Amino acid sequence: MDQLFTLLKYAFFGFVQGITEPIPISSSGHLVLAEKMLDIHIQGLSFEVFMNFASLLAVLVIYREDLVRLTTNGLKFTQTRNREYRSDFMFIVYLIIGTIPAAVIGILAGDFISKNLKEVKVIGATLIVTGIALWLIRNLRGRKNDQDLSIKDALIVGFAQAIALIPGISRSGATIVAAMGLGMKQQTALRYSFLLYIPVSVGTMVLSFDDLREDKMLTLDQLLIPYLVAFLISFIASYISLKWLMNIMERGNLKYFAIYCFIVGPLILLFM
Repeated sequence: MDQLFTLLKYAFFGFVQGITEPIPISSSGHLVLAEKMLDIHIQGLSFEVFMNFASLLAVLVIYREDLVRLTTNGLKFTQTRNREYRSDFMFIVYLIIGTIPAAVIGILAGDFISKNLKEVKVIGATLIVTGIALWLIRNLRGRKNDQDLSIKDALIVGFAQAIALIPGISRSGATIVAAMGLGMKQQTALRYSFLLYIPVSVGTMVLSFDDLREDKMLTLDQLLIPYLVAFLISFIASYISLKWLMNIMERGNLKYFAIYCFIVGPLILLFM
């Protein structure tokens, strides 16, 4: 019975991670809320990093054609300087620039954030902030395509991603809001947001490597199957959730996520 409960527990948290990672309602905040509501805590970094890797794989699968094109054309530009490939090369440059703010702040303030800001009340307040930001840009229809981006755009979206290190501030929400506020088309904003997620996610796993080696919570004989089940569920849920978000972005219905945040945030502040 204990083994079944363990399996269900990890499967549930894998689902929460997967379904909330792509959409703009903060996966980190919802994981903290799930632990609080169910009075269950999964200690150690292994599980969190493992689930993050599952979501990363879903993003890689969905954007595989963009990644192949960017890599191929980026290399061609460095070799030929052909202007035909310049926009893809510069898009890669902007992804690198956009990664810098979150990387720097994560290194400098990551421990402080994880120790002091994973409080339920903080998440309630930051969900309201996320809702306000989503509401403000709900009707924006930008004109910027991939080739129209600039260093300033990359830095601003990058700083928005850095702010999302705070639980309750959605990473996808913050970057999409910033990108659309800068005049990007919805599909450009979405593509830049999730391609920007890739280096940050990889960087998080690399920086967590030493902590993972010291993490004694994962014992393969007991948790291998729960981890694998949670990983599979997180991957599938992330894939479905991101596809759903792409459809929502096409229809311009981000306001529904704002309304969700306006409902859940105050409920957390009042009752948790």
